[in-house]
Amino acid sequence: MTTIVRYRMDAQWSGGRLGHGKLTGESLSTKLSIPVNLGGPGIGTNPEELLLGAAAGCYLITLATLYANREVPVVQIELESHGYVVRDHGLRFDRIEHHPTIVVDQPCDEDYLITLAEHAEHACMVSSALRGNVRVEVFPKVHMQTTRIS
Repeated sequence: MTTIVRYRMDAQWSGGRLGHGKLTGESLSTKLSIPVNLGGPGIGTNPEELLLGAAAGCYLITLATLYANREVPVVQIELESHGYVVRDHGLRFDRIEHHPTIVVDQPCDEDYLITLAEHAEHACMVSSALRGNVRVEVFPKVHMQTTRIS
């Protein structure tokens, strides 16, 4: 039996291209406009940032889950993600780069950790939804921590 999970987002907008709006979901409420770097007023967030946030959040949760399911002793995962929009016959979201740093406090197989970091991109639901339209790349690093984070 197929299970369907439904999410809802309500949106309002006032004004034209230089206007602003609001997005409201179960756990999200934010102002919205075209970003300054694309000629907008820069009020609140924007669709480009939301897309990048969805991709980064999904990738991070997927990666953490892969490590936990395989009992990999990861202390922390730090993630920096970048989204690139290009102008060619209009605006197009070109690619997303994830730069995870996997922090461990004991010797681990670094190649295995990197392989799982690369696999997480393929297992991430948002990356799967983007595949074929937006290139998603992963550039993982492993860091051995000598003292625990409290």
